[in-house]
Amino acid sequence: MGRGRLRVYLGSAPGVGKTYAMLAEGGRRAGRGTDVVVGFVETHGRPRTAALLEGLEIAPRAAVSYRGASFTEMDTGAVIARRPQVALIDELAHTNVPGSRHAKRWQDIERILDAGIDVVTNVNIQHLESVNDVVEQITGVPQRETVPDEVVRRADQVELVDMTPEALRRRMAHGNIYPPEKIDAALGNYFRAGNLIALRELALLWLADKVDDQLDRYRADHGIAGTWEARERVVVALTGGPEGDTLIRRAARVAARTKGADLLAVHVARSDGLAGVSPANLTRQRALVESLGGSYHQVVGANVPDALLDFARGVNATQLVLGASRRGRIAQLFAPGVGVTTTARSGSIDVHLVTHEEIGQGRRWRALRAAGLPSVRRYAGFALAAAGLPLLTLLLVRLRGQVPLASDILLFQAAVVGVALVGGLYPALFAAVGGSLLLNYFFTPPTGRFTVDRPQGLLQLVVFVVVGVTVSTVVDVTARRGREVAGARADAEVLSTLAGDILRGERVAGTPAVTARGRPYDALGGILERLRETFALATVTLLERDPAAPVTPESLRDPDCWDIVASTGGEPCTCPDAGEADILVEDGTLALVLRGRTMPASDRRVLEAFAAQAAVALHHRRLAERARRLRPLEAAEEMRTALLTTVSRDLRAPLASARAAVESLRGPGAPGTGPRRDEAADTAADSLARLDHLVADLLDMSRLQSGSLGISPRRVAAGEAVPGAVGDGDREAVELRIPEGLPEMVADPALLRRVLANVIANAVRFSPPGAPVLVTASALGDHLEIRVVDRGPGVRPGDRDRLFQPLQRVGGRDDEAGVDLALARGLAEAMGGDLTPEETPGGGLTMVLTMPTRPPRPSGRPPGEPPGEPAGGVPESDLADPVIVDRVAAWRDRIGHGKDRPPPPDGPRRG
Repeated sequence: MGRGRLRVYLGSAPGVGKTYAMLAEGGRRAGRGTDVVVGFVETHGRPRTAALLEGLEIAPRAAVSYRGASFTEMDTGAVIARRPQVALIDELAHTNVPGSRHAKRWQDIERILDAGIDVVTNVNIQHLESVNDVVEQITGVPQRETVPDEVVRRADQVELVDMTPEALRRRMAHGNIYPPEKIDAALGNYFRAGNLIALRELALLWLADKVDDQLDRYRADHGIAGTWEARERVVVALTGGPEGDTLIRRAARVAARTKGADLLAVHVARSDGLAGVSPANLTRQRALVESLGGSYHQVVGANVPDALLDFARGVNATQLVLGASRRGRIAQLFAPGVGVTTTARSGSIDVHLVTHEEIGQGRRWRALRAAGLPSVRRYAGFALAAAGLPLLTLLLVRLRGQVPLASDILLFQAAVVGVALVGGLYPALFAAVGGSLLLNYFFTPPTGRFTVDRPQGLLQLVVFVVVGVTVSTVVDVTARRGREVAGARADAEVLSTLAGDILRGERVAGTPAVTARGRPYDALGGILERLRETFALATVTLLERDPAAPVTPESLRDPDCWDIVASTGGEPCTCPDAGEADILVEDGTLALVLRGRTMPASDRRVLEAFAAQAAVALHHRRLAERARRLRPLEAAEEMRTALLTTVSRDLRAPLASARAAVESLRGPGAPGTGPRRDEAADTAADSLARLDHLVADLLDMSRLQSGSLGISPRRVAAGEAVPGAVGDGDREAVELRIPEGLPEMVADPALLRRVLANVIANAVRFSPPGAPVLVTASALGDHLEIRVVDRGPGVRPGDRDRLFQPLQRVGGRDDEAGVDLALARGLAEAMGGDLTPEETPGGGLTMVLTMPTRPPRPSGRPPGEPPGEPAGGVPESDLADPVIVDRVAAWRDRIGHGKDRPPPPDGPRRG
């Protein structure tokens, strides 16, 4: 039995008709005789949708108990046991009630598909994981129920249920989506016309990508290599030359003419690794492509036109942008060039040859010289030719008559090859010409003269010169290529090491890694240090030009025009001319200056790569610094927004209760005495206590964030602190197991009591009836751990960090706001401790409070030095002084810190 087929109806927003289309499809299949069962459908009270359920078999639902209430979910086992041909299942991204077999409904659907049952389901675009954050930016509403994109991409069919924003708003206004009391709020918030237009575009673009993937698979499965112009894709070819910026902008304009067109830039690297390109140019051009919304690619190929066309056809490109040839007219007579060859072979791909300022200037001509050979070897080659050829001539003259002329020519030819191997091309040419003259004078009849009386002798001399020059050139080119390959390999190893250092030094999340000594890793400093070590330099300095300084040649020698950004080694260079070499990047705004030795021109490419990476690292550092500076502002803004939300929601309920209770006491017919008056007074007192607790938490949270909360530590026993933190109403719901003989904690007694009271009250609120909260304590090294264990529903690992974010909600419930856990962790950390959540074995959540048992040692104090002033502001020798403790406690009680506030009746929710 194979896997079932999945069909998904994709919508842009609630109310477009996904469930209606799904039920209509089920009705059509049932009418054709297909066995169809409704696994789960939520009609939301819409009569037209409910009418489609008539005549369809509906599978029974499973009842799930959660927090004392009963909920219904899809009974996956019942659907599989029924074994229909098709199952209709609503809301693919739905989150099941805790206690269900799977956390998500799409996991239930995967199980049904594995059983060989076809499934028809639906989902909205805002629930797809890849666009979840984009939808939140557009609508301002976070979507907590998500489904991985891959689940929908694997579907056999995905059909878009589309509706114009105007039609959807009309449906909303007519009451076809939400109840009348929610229509105005929905039309003014989530269902604004701009939101619906953006969501519709997201759905269309996502589905277009899905269809594009299907097209690529179809073409690959059927071996179709030709281009199908179903979607415009513009490919621009980059050589690494200065004309690349012009080509990219031209290609971007071509792509912009068609809505939804893709821009791709490709650089073809020679497979032999010998084609010289500028890494700095390619890095800058890659950034330009990505800033214009395109993507950068690099392929390797021995034949540039073939590699370029293979890439273009592989991505189903419709247009190809090339730069006009930089070669001169004479060079074009011998070879057509990449542009002409690519155009002739492009087939259905349109090719644009773009003019630029580099046309006809050609590449820099390099003389045929022994590239990179030291002068000693060249001089040795000339010396070998000057001394070896006369000695060879003297030897052959003594053997005249015994060795034929052909052998003389071959021996001279071998001497020319030997000179080429030692000294390169120029000494070999000198040897070839000198050898031909010696052969003519001493061995070609008539001897003793530079004349030839036989045609055969003249032909032999000409062949000798031609062969000598050819062999010398081949030997020299081969040797030169070998040296270039070795140099390219060394450059590749250096660049690979550089890339590895950067990747290892920066974490994916953007936080800096640490070195072996525990210090944060600086990517920019690491790049400069790697460059200094690689080339044995004395100093490497990165300079930045002053924006107000003039851009003139004289500014390269003026230290006032440059600022030192980073430096490693000896004394930093203050201007580009202060070093032996400098590389300008970022249009001359940055300069990498090297001091210590003169750098050969062959190392220029690697130096440019280092300079480009240093510029990128500098930008990343500044972006990180800017983000770090903005993070407190962002946190403050979030705190301010959440505070307003809390004031508008959480304060309203107790205020209303207190006001109603007071009004009942003072209004007409108010009871004078008796149970009714006592009940009203108790309601008002409880409501005011909740307000007092919430306001105190908010004030303490603000003090924590501003750093103005004072700490007065002393030694506190766990057996005294824990029982005092349990509220009167929670004593029966808490079980204490505090062993005797535990070491005392170093903490502020009042703040420790607040921490424990908040954590215990939170655990009691979520523990089911009959399952008391367990509080235990144990010593671990220099710390004491207090564990508060509950048997509640627990918290998913991904949401545990959000528990301690002030005024956050975990689970989307309006009554889950609070700052209790955030305040508890903040107070614990302020006293040198920590508060962390763990999973309770068997279900639930365990909060672990870790507190030190020894006073903190101020940094820089040598071991054995007499105690001084600790971080809390009280000398360590006075920690146990009861007089000081009582005075501090009384002072803190007067300002409200020491007040033992019981947790509110309905307590803080987790998060």
